[in-house]
Amino acid sequence: MTREEGGRLTGPPHQAYRVDFWYENENHLAYQLFMIHPEFLDDLGELIMDLETQVPESGTARMWIFDDEMRPYHQKRIVVGTTGYMQEGGKKAAKCKVVEIAGLMSNPTARIE
Repeated sequence: MTREEGGRLTGPPHQAYRVDFWYENENHLAYQLFMIHPEFLDDLGELIMDLETQVPESGTARMWIFDDEMRPYHQKRIVVGTTGYMQEGGKKAAKCKVVEIAGLMSNPTARIE
């Protein structure tokens, strides 16, 4: 989302940006945010390794569910085409769309001790 659309005021974030996530689903509320964090990719689909450089304003990110206990919840709700938002508190910083699901259904749901 651009600054004019209500997005970030300070421009694109850097890699390792920790933001909350909300996605459109009839089974949860507008204020119910999730710890699903982005890992931004470059134009070739490679992980951006430089933590000092701002990421592109538009592109692709792998999204990681931070709380493994929430994985079953998201497995029932996230599908290709789901629209979501990177949220800074109650502010929508960026609009997203799920284009692929990789690992959500197969990754472990239990914490490793």
